[in-house]
Amino acid sequence: MAFDIAVKRVYEAPAKADGQRVLVDRIWPRGIAKKDAALALWLKDIAPSDELRKWFGHEPERWAEFQKRYRAELDANREAVAQLQGLLREGKVTLVYGAHDEMHNNAVALAEYLREA
Repeated sequence: MAFDIAVKRVYEAPAKADGQRVLVDRIWPRGIAKKDAALALWLKDIAPSDELRKWFGHEPERWAEFQKRYRAELDANREAVAQLQGLLREGKVTLVYGAHDEMHNNAVALAEYLREA
């Protein structure tokens, strides 16, 4: 079963086409009110560990290694992954994140992981 997954910065306006919006960061994004984020869920537990997040630092040269380490964390975090997969079975889910880098962030890595699962 192919999941309908999108990835979007939390600072972009919510849209009906987003489906259920799930924040996948451990830390709440600066400058966004909870009501403006229009979230179905804030799934902190699926975010990378603080240690991995700090090590990565959104440095593109660390991207491949970050993905490898984050996948290992996701493999060990079956409960949070299953929760997200449950939402995906209901319809489209947009993974929302706060990072500036739109190509190298945990939401992009998570979407890829879920598509391959």
